[in-house]
Amino acid sequence: MAMNNGDGTDGGALQRVLYMWGYLPGALPQRTPLLTPVAVRVPPCDYSWNDVCGGGCGFAIAISESGKLITWGSTDDLGQSYVTSGKHGETPEPFPLPTETSIVKAAAGWAHCVAVTEHGEVYTWGWKECIPSGKVFGESSTGVSLEKDVPGRHTPLFTEQVSPRSQGSRSTGGTASSNSGEESTKRRRVSSAKQTAESSSSSDDSLTAFPCLVTLNPGIRIASVAAGGRHTLALSDTGLVWAWGYGGEGQLGLGSRIRMVSTPHLVPCIDSSYYVKDRSATLARGNMGSEGQTFRIPGSYIKRIACGGRHSAVITDAGALLTFGWGLYGQCGQGITDDELSPTCVSSLLGIHIEGIAAGLWHTVCTSADGDVYAFGGNQFGQLGTGADQAETLPRLVDSPSLKNLHAKNISCGARHTALVTAGPWGRD
Repeated sequence: MAMNNGDGTDGGALQRVLYMWGYLPGALPQRTPLLTPVAVRVPPCDYSWNDVCGGGCGFAIAISESGKLITWGSTDDLGQSYVTSGKHGETPEPFPLPTETSIVKAAAGWAHCVAVTEHGEVYTWGWKECIPSGKVFGESSTGVSLEKDVPGRHTPLFTEQVSPRSQGSRSTGGTASSNSGEESTKRRRVSSAKQTAESSSSSDDSLTAFPCLVTLNPGIRIASVAAGGRHTLALSDTGLVWAWGYGGEGQLGLGSRIRMVSTPHLVPCIDSSYYVKDRSATLARGNMGSEGQTFRIPGSYIKRIACGGRHSAVITDAGALLTFGWGLYGQCGQGITDDELSPTCVSSLLGIHIEGIAAGLWHTVCTSADGDVYAFGGNQFGQLGTGADQAETLPRLVDSPSLKNLHAKNISCGARHTALVTAGPWGRD
């Protein structure tokens, strides 16, 4: 999706127009993919557009100028995604959140959503396993409004204390073959399909949670959020990162393969006593057994967050990039294909001030203060923009001729694609 501010040729104020394209099955009666940008109809009640937030699997979300969360594009055969989107199809409509406070940020994963209010509160809903304990709002089967506190789910967290280097094949260079990845992906799909079949007796509504007010420590105000496949990151106004949801590949950054975290946990992104190893230098020397160099992570707080399908990335105030989670395709940028269970600095980018970050299903893309673009991870669909389809386990400069003399400003990733907003050589739009 994209937004245009209009031209104001009628003498009135500029009107923002929202465009959509791709596959939103409920956006048009014929349910066919949109091959070219199509203007999204303005929501009822004279709402106007303020921001685009992307969407989940089969639905779209945006924020109106009045701070309402708007959803559309889903159909009743999409199961949990349909329920998560508020069952809104062709017509964009406000999602019924239990607050009149304006929404300032929002994000969506596969089948869950998360939104931030102007007061720094966080609401989340959708797939139950993605939703933490907290105050839940909704309606009972009788239609009576309910509000209740849900205690923390005290079932023991299923945790495997596995070394970050104990799984995944090692790569001896900056690229990775996708064959083993495809085999692993197929196994994951089969496992996922099996789990879905085993739980098919439950209705989609019973698998979907009502909007939940996320419980955080007193005084914590959230500034932005990011949603992955089944996990969520939240960034506070003081630069702290909180995580919850599924963490089987380390995407929560808590140091182990935690299958499920049902309450927000603080992610130890920056610690004065925490060192990281310069493994990219070790790789260049061809010595995988070396400990490499050690250094402190530059920065004192986190200023940007991003979630991929099963991995995460954050940027410090000093412009250092840290990644954690699934690394099978090299999407953590460490020069290897192992999972990263804790936030780990992408050492090959040290000295480059990273400003923007985005993550897809298998890839990661970042932008620098100098306006350059770096990409790494899976590249089966050309999502890295390198001109080939070979995966990259180390960040690679995207030096396409089409970007010559342009300054990268904003970056965004879908599951298998990337979008970039640029400015001219003097920083002009």
